[in-house]
Amino acid sequence: MINTERTPHDVAYKQFFSNPEMVASLLRDFVPEDFVSELDFSTLERYPGSWVTGDLRERHDDIVWRVGWKKGRWCYVALLLEFQSTPDHWMALRMLSYTALLLLDLVKSGQVNREEGLPPVFPLVIYNGSRNWQAPQDVSELFADMPGSLRAFCPRHRYFLLDEGCTSQETLEHATGLAALLVRLERARNVDEAREVIKELIRRLSAPEYGGLRREFTVWLHRVVLRRMDIAQDVEEFHDLQEVDDMLEERVPEWKNDYIWQGWRQGREEGKKEGLTLGREEGFLKALVSLVENGLLPVGTAAAQAEMSEEEFVARMKKQETPDQQ
Repeated sequence: MINTERTPHDVAYKQFFSNPEMVASLLRDFVPEDFVSELDFSTLERYPGSWVTGDLRERHDDIVWRVGWKKGRWCYVALLLEFQSTPDHWMALRMLSYTALLLLDLVKSGQVNREEGLPPVFPLVIYNGSRNWQAPQDVSELFADMPGSLRAFCPRHRYFLLDEGCTSQETLEHATGLAALLVRLERARNVDEAREVIKELIRRLSAPEYGGLRREFTVWLHRVVLRRMDIAQDVEEFHDLQEVDDMLEERVPEWKNDYIWQGWRQGREEGKKEGLTLGREEGFLKALVSLVENGLLPVGTAAAQAEMSEEEFVARMKKQETPDQQ
């Protein structure tokens, strides 16, 4: 049975990509195909998804946009959002079905005719699971071996994949749109990196017309990003991005000090249980390493707390070792 439980990611992403500027920036920054430059993004409009079959609706969030070519007529962009930890091996088949249903609906509703022909459909899958996506992207790759004369009758249909975890740093550095800021937040490794993006969002979304999108980023930061970093678990819901940044500026030093103290106490207790003398306890070092990795404590300060040189502290971090108990 398909699990239809909704997660914060599901809801947030569907809201994000119900915004035309997010969709435009997604295509401009992450789709390196020539046709993107021929699109007139001022014409972007949502296409109703009531035609999608039940099993696709249960399995994915469907978002379809149509955008005009600069020379007229339409191109359709079908976005499917995938949040599983395990990639879907049969995604190419699902996308073939999805595209066919869209085109059949256009024919049935009289929006296309034989003289014009079918409009192009660009199928795009956004994936942010923890494992690299290795599922086939063309439906033809899903078929078993067969005689060459029969393979000519097999369908070919390919989808474009945006695997957020595999997006190159070079791509992100050159990307300037709002969709890129979303991906950067997904990949933020510590509070400092997240705050850098938050400040940029505050600047970019200051105009009144961005009120809805600003709110969506605020909710998503609280419910997904900060909780993933074990931050703001006890903080009430935010109402604005500036509140998020102000809270981080005020409370991160407090969390840092609490974390050091907790690690020190844990190290003392572990040392007592093992009958070890106290000095450079394992729990204390783990706390310092975690603080450095999450951008809450400079390496030099952590090394001083651990009573070792910066070089030795960094070497221990890389080896995931703990100091000898003394």
